Amino acid sequence: MTDRAAAIQGDDTLSEADRQGLYRVLLSRRDVRGQFLPDPIPDEVLARVLTAAHYAPSVGFMQPWSFILVRSPEIRGRIRQAFTKANDEAAGMFEGEARATYRSLKLEGILESPVNICVTCDRDRVGPVVLGRTHIPTMDLYSTVCAVENLWLAARAEGLGLGWVSIISEPALKEILGLPERVVPVAYLCLGKVSHFFAQPELATAGWRKRLALADLVTLDRWEGPRDETLADALAKAQARAENGEPM
Repeated sequence: MTDRAAAIQGDDTLSEADRQGLYRVLLSRRDVRGQFLPDPIPDEVLARVLTAAHYAPSVGFMQPWSFILVRSPEIRGRIRQAFTKANDEAAGMFEGEARATYRSLKLEGILESPVNICVTCDRDRVGPVVLGRTHIPTMDLYSTVCAVENLWLAARAEGLGLGWVSIISEPALKEILGLPERVVPVAYLCLGKVSHFFAQPELATAGWRKRLALADLVTLDRWEGPRDETLADALAKAQARAENGEPM
């Protein structure tokens, strides 16, 4: 066998069951806030989802991510206080009915979930010049977000719920977790077994926003370019199947 042949994956065609399973995971992923169970996550399961995150794409193969597992009740209590402060500030930015709706939403599971994970980006991991980051310096941050998405999808495949806590002061998070100046906390996540997953995203069910029509978001060649009407019809049908829970 040649070196080239050895470097190529074997049969890379997904079975129909695998293909549908992938779409099921993608479409049933939810941002979980209030359904966490106290059951611990077995180490082998946690290892699998973190491995999935570690195999995310990264610009220049930089792999800028690290994962801080937050189990300490004292640390999580401080994180929860930082969230509460930021959440009160955020509520004041809305008015009228929107503020009341905002106040009614549960937006974190910091204390309820068995483990929190802070996914960070070390912007200096491989030095100042990185292949692929020479002209878009934020590519390392985008790579770390890919790791978050991999983790999220793997968690759903394992039957675990995950919630992203974005309403928190970055300086407060860095101080509590002792992050160096060069390290950015990209995502603070709550992870654990859950009692159930909702059929639709909670914000959609609460009437906060509706999902946009995908066909309105796809244009040709430029920002205000024309639509391909044949493709737009296919997009509308695919989105309808997704909304109805039908096979893709």
